[in-house]
Amino acid sequence: MTHQPPYPPLPTHQPQPPGGPAPEPAAAATAGTAPSRRPEVLALLVALAVAVALVLAAVLVPLALGEDEEPPSLAAVLVVDELSAEHRTDDVDYDHSPTLGGPHDPAWLDCGVYDVPVREENVAHDLEHGTVWITHDPDLPAPDRARLADLLPANGIMSPYPGLDAPVVVTVWGRQLRLEGADDPRLPLFIARFGAGETAPEPFASCAGGLSDPDPGPYAGAGSQV
Repeated sequence: MTHQPPYPPLPTHQPQPPGGPAPEPAAAATAGTAPSRRPEVLALLVALAVAVALVLAAVLVPLALGEDEEPPSLAAVLVVDELSAEHRTDDVDYDHSPTLGGPHDPAWLDCGVYDVPVREENVAHDLEHGTVWITHDPDLPAPDRARLADLLPANGIMSPYPGLDAPVVVTVWGRQLRLEGADDPRLPLFIARFGAGETAPEPFASCAGGLSDPDPGPYAGAGSQV
């Protein structure tokens, strides 16, 4: 029996897509590698740096400008209520120095800036009228005294006060504040709060028309007896 060699396998035919053979896969895809993420990482780092810079600025800039300090406050104001408004012609031994009011001379002192100490019994009458009294250390420098004079209201008296335990003290009837100096920001705050005679028994009487002598002694008979 004669054996015939097997027939060679018939070639298989794969249909071609329209337009020619399919393109070869991209090398990167063939290799199984992902596209680079470097631009996204850089963007994230930049955003993080900007955020850190903003936080530092929010903390450091106020420190540099002194904005971390507490705003001025009137919390330290001494309050004394129920003061007597009695008129007396003799000297008075006041409980506070300078006085915040109380028994006083029938004559008050005229408004203005005095370069010598004034008699408290007369100024206490001014306080009853709603006057602002600014007292200062007699050795306070001239520029500081000028600053205080600029801040003094029209219904006000300013005078040196020997033995004062603060550079400057501002007083109205029943209210008083010790200050660190003429530039203490609490001074204008105090005047704005109490300078219109809010605490005085006679807030609209004024200090105008009073005695011109800063130390007339016990009642000199001048001025009104309101």
